[in-house]
Amino acid sequence: MLRSLSSLIVSALLIAIPGAVGAGDAPGLAHIIKTRELRVAMSGGQPPLNMKSKAGDIIGLEADLAALLAEAMGVKLLIVEKPFPQLLGALQKKEVDMVMSGMTMTVQRNLVAAFAGPYLVSGKSILTKSSALARADALEDINMAELKLAALENSTSQSFVELVAPEAKLVKIQSYDEGVEMVLKDEVDALVADHPICALSVLRYPDKGLATLNTPFTVEPIGIVLPAGDPLLVNLVENYLAGMETSGLLERLRTRWFEDASWLDQLP
Repeated sequence: MLRSLSSLIVSALLIAIPGAVGAGDAPGLAHIIKTRELRVAMSGGQPPLNMKSKAGDIIGLEADLAALLAEAMGVKLLIVEKPFPQLLGALQKKEVDMVMSGMTMTVQRNLVAAFAGPYLVSGKSILTKSSALARADALEDINMAELKLAALENSTSQSFVELVAPEAKLVKIQSYDEGVEMVLKDEVDALVADHPICALSVLRYPDKGLATLNTPFTVEPIGIVLPAGDPLLVNLVENYLAGMETSGLLERLRTRWFEDASWLDQLP
């Protein structure tokens, strides 16, 4: 499937990589060229963007997108799995070349890293077993002291809860799978996460009484996180994303992972 999708545009995007690049202008790009390897960090626990298959591989929209970028650049892809709170730190320490892990483009993150994209527009929603919470249409509906709300640590979901629901008890989690499990076991009242995560969880557990909002509370752009101070790498990735969007490839990837449930059979 991925091979057939990539064949649509890789031939158009593939360019001859220069033999020499000024390291001062493109330190990250120079490293990719030298090693012939693209190191992309993901949490491995944010379905359908990135997640572990039964075989132990990381699959998802972002895994496919990373493979397409590596193929277009003519280098080998290496997916580096790290907990979400450690992703930006790994980029700053130059342990990876970029981050693709449902990372919302925010002003605060842009102070320490650059963004390309967005390749997806999402929004904050909730996953819950409460029919009342699933009907929430105002932020006040989740700002109650008796509620326990789980959110991914160091994510925009955590910031969202702290800002709009300070009365609720915030439970910080390390992965979405952990949060979903807490909802299923009634250990929290709801998981606050990007809407695709919530919608997918309802699809994955059709008999568990899970529900999510019909309309997310917010609208948030998700992009590829790149090292600060490397405008040539940012420019290259932006051009690739633009080509994929124009060709319809990104839309086909979004359809594959958000509308076609056949890949659920690959999950444990």
